[in-house]
Amino acid sequence: MTGFTSSHVRSTALKASVAMDELKSVLNEADARIGDGDTGSMLARVLKALADRANADKSETVGATCLVLAQTAASSTGSSLGTLLATGLMSVGKATQENKEVDWSALGGLLAEAQQKMAARGGASLGDKTILDGLHAVAIAIAECNDQQSAAEAARRGAHAALDEFRQKPNRMGRARMFANATIGLDDPGMLALAKLIEAIANDSQG
Repeated sequence: MTGFTSSHVRSTALKASVAMDELKSVLNEADARIGDGDTGSMLARVLKALADRANADKSETVGATCLVLAQTAASSTGSSLGTLLATGLMSVGKATQENKEVDWSALGGLLAEAQQKMAARGGASLGDKTILDGLHAVAIAIAECNDQQSAAEAARRGAHAALDEFRQKPNRMGRARMFANATIGLDDPGMLALAKLIEAIANDSQG
């Protein structure tokens, strides 16, 4: 096997939900500095719903599993971040509906397309210091990766590099934009969530 399958998608959903048990308070604290303080709790709720659905999913194609999870994400939250997650999953799902296996080398392009769809849905642009900037960095970082281990490590580096790059910039979207320069020096909660979840999933896969 040279690519990822629906089993990889389901496994990632399960790992992400488990990781949120430890990350929830960290993300809530980060969000409390510039928002409502509920990013961790919201993601924990959504990822738990995705994990439960993944456990019951019997889909044979990557796209079918992603589309099922997209529907679950959409019905599990009304938050902007949850909606973006559903949009991203829908994008990947539509692009891989017929694929029982997808080459790892195609993952970067799939994430890049998902990021564009998420931007169109949410109205944010690259440079606004949102999860989209983190996802963009990850898509670029894994573009040349041909296996799970290299993709996981590259994704980790990309997500953390984006955090470092944008930390000293102001947030320009969502409630955080009202704090303007006060957000300089702080991590965007969505970007932080992406980086922390990728790190947890990567560590679990290598362990």
